[in-house]
Amino acid sequence: MTSIRFNRFCRALVFLAALLEFSAAARAESLSAIFTNVAPAVHPAIPRRASIIFIQCDGLGYGDLSCYGQTKFQTPNLDRLAAEGMRFTNYYAGDAASSPARAALLLGKDVGHLNQRADVDVPLAADEITVAQVLKNSGYHTGLIGEWNLGDENSSGAPWRKGFDEFAGYLDPADAENYYADYMWRFTPRSSYDKTSGKWIDWNPAQGQPTGGKEMIYVNTQGKNQYIPDLLAKAAMNFVKSSQPDAFNHYRPFFLLLNYKIPGGKIKVPTDAPFSDESWPQPEKNKAALVSRIDGYIGELQEQLQKIGMTNNVVIFFSGTVPPKKTAEIDPGFFHSNISTNDLRVPMIVRWPGQVPAGQVSDFKWSPRDFLPTAAQIAFVKPAPPADGISVLPVLFGQTRTNPPAKN
Repeated sequence: MTSIRFNRFCRALVFLAALLEFSAAARAESLSAIFTNVAPAVHPAIPRRASIIFIQCDGLGYGDLSCYGQTKFQTPNLDRLAAEGMRFTNYYAGDAASSPARAALLLGKDVGHLNQRADVDVPLAADEITVAQVLKNSGYHTGLIGEWNLGDENSSGAPWRKGFDEFAGYLDPADAENYYADYMWRFTPRSSYDKTSGKWIDWNPAQGQPTGGKEMIYVNTQGKNQYIPDLLAKAAMNFVKSSQPDAFNHYRPFFLLLNYKIPGGKIKVPTDAPFSDESWPQPEKNKAALVSRIDGYIGELQEQLQKIGMTNNVVIFFSGTVPPKKTAEIDPGFFHSNISTNDLRVPMIVRWPGQVPAGQVSDFKWSPRDFLPTAAQIAFVKPAPPADGISVLPVLFGQTRTNPPAKN
């Protein structure tokens, strides 16, 4: 029913209104006791499951954030996210190219076990199980906002065939790089009301395509008026508001994957403020302004979660998809002097109040392949099929854990 309401609302106000808004407070309960210090004969009741948000920015580097050593400007909202959670110093991007890196995150696989390559556009196969499918099948409401690049609308890798109930963004990487596009793909599931059970039944991928398609962003048909990353940020805020667990949806948790194309290799930003008066080269001013804009998106999302009462029972992962692009315009040393420019390490911050100890810094080594097992354990389900990665939940809970031997 939520999807139907949103679809009507979206049709009435084009896409800028994004997802349907309604509010109710979600209740957070302790989870760590389920995994620690429980006698074999004890079977504690499973608490209300946490919602999961994973945010990744294409080409975001260590030196882009002040909590990772950036000294030329500040990223206060991301710094606060890190101060309230755990900051990792050895999180490695799955690959230097975004398509394999995203596939590794979704499938829980090493890059060497993937069909995706940097120079080949290969959709996800029909039999490949994503983290979205694992969570959806366990009762989560799932959403994808931003870039996809793992299968077009007619392929086995279309987002709605890979476990996402809702999708707003771009299927093709070239389209995702148009920051003033005049359209956006938008899909929502068809739902039907079952009188016998008194429940709304969501659309099934076997029934064909969900409702939606290309929706026009009319203000951009007349010029560069709507900056697409701003629109994606609004869609994310509205998704968490419309999907929040409450009595109406039987406290169903949600999973949101938010893929920003920025900062990327093509630095385009509406303004270089607040760095217009700096003596830096113009490309550096532009990138600093873009990173600050990302920081603002995170602050707005945190404010939205606060407004709707989701202050505890939601875990936020924030990271980079791939390391910074080495372009002729941007001097890597300007932003990334505190890490080698050929290093695959990217930022990773995890915030989960009441579960992840605040203000912690960990040198535990992990990568996108570990997210699927981690999300599955948060959701109390087993990843299927078994992933290459491991769950880092014990590390997040502050337990000592050493890295396992490297897999062949």
